[in-house]
Amino acid sequence: MVSHALAPRARIARRRKVLFGMVALFGLAAIASAASLLVNPEPSPLLAVLPAAIQPPAAVGVPGSVALAPPLRGLRPTPASPPVNGPTPLPAAVAHTATTGPDHGRWHDGRPIRPSRTMRMLVTAYSPDARSCGLSADGITASGFSVWTNGMKMVAADTRLLPFGTLVSVPGYDAAAPVPVLDRGGKIKGRRLDLLFPTHEAARRWGKRWLDVTIWEYADGQSLKFVERHR
Repeated sequence: MVSHALAPRARIARRRKVLFGMVALFGLAAIASAASLLVNPEPSPLLAVLPAAIQPPAAVGVPGSVALAPPLRGLRPTPASPPVNGPTPLPAAVAHTATTGPDHGRWHDGRPIRPSRTMRMLVTAYSPDARSCGLSADGITASGFSVWTNGMKMVAADTRLLPFGTLVSVPGYDAAAPVPVLDRGGKIKGRRLDLLFPTHEAARRWGKRWLDVTIWEYADGQSLKFVERHR
C-alpha cells in the first residue's frame, strides 16, 4: 500500500523522466543534424522538429550551414607537408660516399677525379682467407689497411706500375666504380689485377678475364697523398 504523502513525489519523478527523455531526444537530433551537414550542406529535416533555441546557427551567407567556431588562441597551425615530388635531402652517410659531384663528375675521398688512361689487363680475383692468402690471411692488406676498407672493394696490383692509392675501375666489379689499389701479391706482376671478393667461392666465379681497365687521377692538381699504414 502506497501512502498518499508519496504521490506528489512520484509525479515529480515522472515529470523529470519525461523532461530528461525530451532533452536526450533533442540532443540526438542535434547530433544527427550536425553530422548530416558535414556530408550534405542542405539543412536536415530533423531541424524542423527542434525548438529554435537549440537549432545550430547558420553561417553567414551559407543557408542551412553550421557556423564554425573561431580558432583557439595560442594554437599554432600544423605546418604543411612537403610536396610529394619535391627534392628529398640525402642522408648524411649517403651524401658523404656519393661519387657524383655537382658538375656530374666523379669524386673520391672528397676530391674530384677524372679518367687518365685505359690499360688492357688480366684481371683475376682472390678472397681474404687462407685459401687465397695462405699464412698472410690476417685481414690486413700490404698497404696496412684492413680488408674491410671501402666496403671490401679494392684491388691488388703491381705497385711498380700502379702505386698504392691509385684508383681503377674494372667492368663488372662494383658497378665499374673507381676502387683503390690497396694490396699486392707475389704473382701480381705487370699488367695484372687481383680483385678482392668476400668469399673464395665468389672469387672463383670471377675466374680470369682480359679487360680494359680505366686508370683515374685526381683533378685538383695535387699529388696522390697516399700514406701507407704500418703493421
